[in-house]
Amino acid sequence: MVLAVPLFWLAVGLLGLVATAPRGAHARLYFSFGALGGLALAVAAYPALFAEPQSLLLPLGLPELPFHLRLDSLSAFFLVLLGVVGAGVSIYSGGYLATGGGDIRLLCLQYHMFLASMVLVLLADDAYLFLVAWETMALASYFLVTTDHKIAQTRQAGLVYLVVAHAGAIGILLCFGTLQLGQWNFTFDAMRANTLSSGWASVAFLLALFGFGAKAGFLPLHIWLPEAHPAAPSPISALMSGVMIKTAIYGLLRVLFDLLHQQVWWWGVAALSLGLLTALFGVMFAAVQTDMKRLLAYSSIENIGIVLAGVGLTMLFHTYEMDLLAALALVATLYHCINHALFKSLLFLTTGSVMHATSHRSLGKLGGLIGHMPWVAGLALIGTLAIAGLPPLNGFASEWLLFQAFLATTSLPNGYLNMLVPVGTAALALAVALAGYVMVKFFGIVFLGLPREPLAQARDASLLERVGLVWLAGWCVLLGLLPVHVVASIDPIASALIGRTLESTMRNSSSLFLIAIQPERASYAPLLFLLGIVAAVLATYLLVHRFRQRPVRRVPAWDCGFPGLDARMQDSAEGFGQPIKQIFEPFFKIERSQPSPFDARPHYASNVEDRIWYWLYVPIMRFTAWLSSRIGVVQHGRIHLYLIYSFATLLVLLLLIQ
Repeated sequence: MVLAVPLFWLAVGLLGLVATAPRGAHARLYFSFGALGGLALAVAAYPALFAEPQSLLLPLGLPELPFHLRLDSLSAFFLVLLGVVGAGVSIYSGGYLATGGGDIRLLCLQYHMFLASMVLVLLADDAYLFLVAWETMALASYFLVTTDHKIAQTRQAGLVYLVVAHAGAIGILLCFGTLQLGQWNFTFDAMRANTLSSGWASVAFLLALFGFGAKAGFLPLHIWLPEAHPAAPSPISALMSGVMIKTAIYGLLRVLFDLLHQQVWWWGVAALSLGLLTALFGVMFAAVQTDMKRLLAYSSIENIGIVLAGVGLTMLFHTYEMDLLAALALVATLYHCINHALFKSLLFLTTGSVMHATSHRSLGKLGGLIGHMPWVAGLALIGTLAIAGLPPLNGFASEWLLFQAFLATTSLPNGYLNMLVPVGTAALALAVALAGYVMVKFFGIVFLGLPREPLAQARDASLLERVGLVWLAGWCVLLGLLPVHVVASIDPIASALIGRTLESTMRNSSSLFLIAIQPERASYAPLLFLLGIVAAVLATYLLVHRFRQRPVRRVPAWDCGFPGLDARMQDSAEGFGQPIKQIFEPFFKIERSQPSPFDARPHYASNVEDRIWYWLYVPIMRFTAWLSSRIGVVQHGRIHLYLIYSFATLLVLLLLIQ
């Protein structure tokens, strides 16, 4: 049943390619079919979380390298994630893509091929099929990113993404080659049976961290995210940030906990440190952005850093055979994966609706949209509260579990780690707090206050767009209110990868209370928290509207003693980010434009750029250009010289064979 879904998506894409219906009808019909495929995938994959692994051999591929498929609890979890998010994004796309640029037929094919390739990545049980699906996913997403290819900036963003993606693919290929050293068998079963020395295992770990990190956006391989997301259509940004980068987390978990047979303590320290640095870097840059989609892209870097920190903590506990805490850290990490997929997809889609309604994505041109777009504003508020980690929504539940795991690191049998890891806990707390600050800026600037530009033409989302947004927002609420059931669904993965479950601690949990480790240590009751919020709101309403003694009076708002205030005097996106610029200025490359005091119309501007781009990637590009110019000397365009090169190569090969 699971394998039928990618075939269905490919069929939908091909039918959409040859269809001749008008754009609006085409988008509503074929993307709605894609949503049905997402629902079917989630329903079919969910039972596999609790079942024994299933394998299948397909007579495809090369003669000696057929395709191997495997469905186990780990792949089933990410398939459910893909199905749930894919359903919401697809139904939204039926309304969003009904208007706009790009050939809708090509979009339909590339979109559904993108979805199908991600399914095959998650089902692949050999290196050959995995890399074929991985590269198909990269190419399909590249074409989707460059939908508006007539814009030079879009083409450049697509090129940066493609180069980083292929560099990561080389790392993954070398990782798989290392895992099968001493044999000629690229199946994952053969890699599971192969025993590597600690040195070669460490090489495989570093290659996996690099290869999958390029797709996930770990520091310093993050550069494509803030470029590709603003360039891509909003539904594509939602899929890439919500789902595609999670396939990299899947691949990393598959290699570290399934294909490798050992864990080394410094692997956990390296992943934990890199994850925390990535999280802090992402949230700092998100705080100073003035573009909605770039802000959300850097926020994705922050959240993927939190996920990597959870993976590192899991390895650290597993190395010291503290498997109960390792299971807790892994469950919290996977919980945050699906949470981020939901609320980040929701937020990218709401920005798409805002861009459709206003033709702006700059925060400096927006404001007051809650009056024009109440549906989008209300659903964006749910995503904003969820990503800010506020209870009782899903973002708080996973972060609370992860903090419980971090607070248990004092029991590690290593004195140095007992001193250093709590610093990581503080860094995680700082990243989470700054994420809340960023989301206040995002929602406040876009939806509250007064419009900074004339936005009378702004209209709320269409029916299909609302359905997609409500679907994702509903899951953000549901996964926040029922964390015990979510943990119970993820627990089989901990059993398969760690060899330990949370069953002993879950016995103390109930539908009301989630217990992470011990009941006397900490517990969380989201339903009771929700009831408390509802009771407080209801009591406030009754006190203000039902039992007031005086009639309501409407008067002008206090203007602080300065008459004539207008929308331009509100806090701007730059104003929100100014404290972060001041505090963390050494981490930014800031270019400021300071006018003369005698200018009749002074204009202040500042541009924040990534120092890593100039420290690392610009020198690489310059060296590559220099090397290419030197190698180009041998290309004279003369056929006899090329024949001489070929003849010399053959002579060298013959000498080496002898």
